[in-house]
Amino acid sequence: MSEEYLSRFLNYLATEKDYSPHTVRAYRRDLRDFLDFVQKPLEEVDLLDLRGFLVHLRRKGNSSRTQARKLSAVKSFYRFLLRRGYLRQTRLLALASPKQPRDLPRVLTVDEALAMLRSAEQGRDLWSLRDRVALELLYGSGLRASELCDLRLSQIHLEIRLLRVRGKGRKERLVPLTRKAVEALAAYLPLREAWLLARGQKHDYLLINHRGGPLSPRSLQRLVKAQARRVGLSQVHPHALRHSFATHLLESGADLRSIQELLGHSRLTTTERYTHLDFSRLARVYDQAHPRALAKRSQCDKD
Repeated sequence: MSEEYLSRFLNYLATEKDYSPHTVRAYRRDLRDFLDFVQKPLEEVDLLDLRGFLVHLRRKGNSSRTQARKLSAVKSFYRFLLRRGYLRQTRLLALASPKQPRDLPRVLTVDEALAMLRSAEQGRDLWSLRDRVALELLYGSGLRASELCDLRLSQIHLEIRLLRVRGKGRKERLVPLTRKAVEALAAYLPLREAWLLARGQKHDYLLINHRGGPLSPRSLQRLVKAQARRVGLSQVHPHALRHSFATHLLESGADLRSIQELLGHSRLTTTERYTHLDFSRLARVYDQAHPRALAKRSQCDKD
């Protein structure tokens, strides 16, 4: 019966919650791991089993973030079972998630971000323009990698400089386009259409790969890393450009609510981490530049 319940839950996520196929697959993997571990009817699973599952994940080398994600999937599954009346009660929802380290995201300086964008402006062929469009939308509009790879032509409104983005949970939001992004798109779109037409291909995805299909998140990651290496930067991921977008807006005086809407965060607490990031950067600047901080450091060196 566990398999039947799992099938109903995944169908609920896909049809009623309108989750993306990628998200539904992630839930399937996490819940499959759980069911393979407990090997008993769902109504018989207790807190000891769930704690054992977390220990099992830890021994396999899963990070606390991965453990928390899998536990969240299990809890969502059991909430569904309770709401639908498949189970009458469970204590599993009482188990707290593993503590996660509060790591702050990597952020580029304004000069580093602009150096990547200027480097991408050099080429005028299809693939150079595609790369430039990708960088402009990651940094200029703060898109997630998955949102950018899933972006369709019908979601782009050049005349009013807006994108209609579908984010997590299939929620839509409007995001402004920068002037540079509009220029890059205007140059890229005709070449994209001509290249696909010459090969008898036609689809609505904005970013294409060398076979004519939609660009994958993994290929986007390689694209960003390659562009970063061209200007002497290492380990730059697409999400670093999104983080930089948010942080630079905050440093320029934008309010958190506006940044929350632009990023598509469902909770303000998710956006608030940028205030911690901003403060940590300000503290470093203070330590490097303020006469008192310099004097204190010099005295410590003497001691």
